[in-house]
Amino acid sequence: MAKLLHIHPSTSLPLPKRPHHTSFHPLTHASSPYPSNSSINFNSNTHLTPSICCLYSSQNPRLSIFNPLHIIDHRSRDGHAVKATLNPESSGENDAVAAAEKAKMTELLVLGVLFGLWYLFNIYFNIYNKQVLEVFPNPVTMTAVQLVVGTFIIFMSWALNIHKWPNISRGQLLAILPLAVMHTLGNLTTNMSLGKVSVSFTHTIKAMEPFFTVVLSTMFLGEIPTAWVLSSLVPIVGGVILASLTEVSFNWPGFWSAMASNLANQSRNVLSKKLMVKKEESLDNITLFSIITIMSFFLFTPIALLVEGVKFTPAYLQSAGLNIRQVFIRSLLASICFHAYQQIAYMILQRVSPVTHSVGNCVKRVVVIVASIFFFRTPISLTNSIGTGIALAGVFLYSQVKRIKPKTT
Repeated sequence: MAKLLHIHPSTSLPLPKRPHHTSFHPLTHASSPYPSNSSINFNSNTHLTPSICCLYSSQNPRLSIFNPLHIIDHRSRDGHAVKATLNPESSGENDAVAAAEKAKMTELLVLGVLFGLWYLFNIYFNIYNKQVLEVFPNPVTMTAVQLVVGTFIIFMSWALNIHKWPNISRGQLLAILPLAVMHTLGNLTTNMSLGKVSVSFTHTIKAMEPFFTVVLSTMFLGEIPTAWVLSSLVPIVGGVILASLTEVSFNWPGFWSAMASNLANQSRNVLSKKLMVKKEESLDNITLFSIITIMSFFLFTPIALLVEGVKFTPAYLQSAGLNIRQVFIRSLLASICFHAYQQIAYMILQRVSPVTHSVGNCVKRVVVIVASIFFFRTPISLTNSIGTGIALAGVFLYSQVKRIKPKTT
């Protein structure tokens, strides 16, 4: 039976020999799972520096341990059981590094899921919305329905404490009001365009958002664009023109509605920089989006009733010869997807830089265009596809050159 021996530091003591057996082999070095500077060597002329506990059963080696080690289980082939661990400080550092790496991987995984949901909800919104607008061409009513559903979701998230109830001052509400107006106009004009032209063409035109951003930022914020930014606008504008000339579903109402959507959405972004003065406690992006949605609902619903009346009823849909259940379900799904993809966009913006978000938005537009072409089997010519590709490449170029800061003299 193997004997247990305790050896104190700074002693040189041979281990008692046992009778030689053919199954035992002398050891001069035992490999360790630790780095070379923390290895355990077995030799015949060394002294033990740390205190160790070992179980021996064969020859008469002495043990030498470089770097102070505590003891963990490690069994050799001939019966030695040695325990060794790195010192507590090194172990703590390794644990911290491992925890940081795990947190980073988790964050990347969450970000990837959010980007996937952003694209997925956007695709389904455009598909369901287009299907409804084809049979129920009332974009004003559909915009109001989407705001109603979005407002309901927001109040439910507050009631269930998914998000905190915001503490909004009167000054903040007044600052948000212009943003809500632009948000409403942007959604309305997008629905008007989707009701007139194909989904792919609407999003091709909406690729001109950077052009409106540059123009409005220069006019209202005094931001002078660099030569790189201006050069990136050339393929955007040229690509949209080329795609428009060969678009099968082209018509002027659909074109100008999409352009108006660009103007409204980018005006909202510029106004948010100009009017949201941070004298009071600033709002996080999700809370800001929630307040904008609710204000848009209260602003737009009366206008929708005056313009189109009450048309989203079973009686009206039945009189129009429509499938009531199908229209209601698709409208509800479109509204849920509309609110979900916009809220997720704000959640992503809280995690990444504006430039990364802009690149993601460019990729999202490509995904939506391709998905809609396949789903609706939209006829598209070679020239049209080239124009769309050039415009989207310009948007990507714009997002990259925005990183280049102008030289200061």
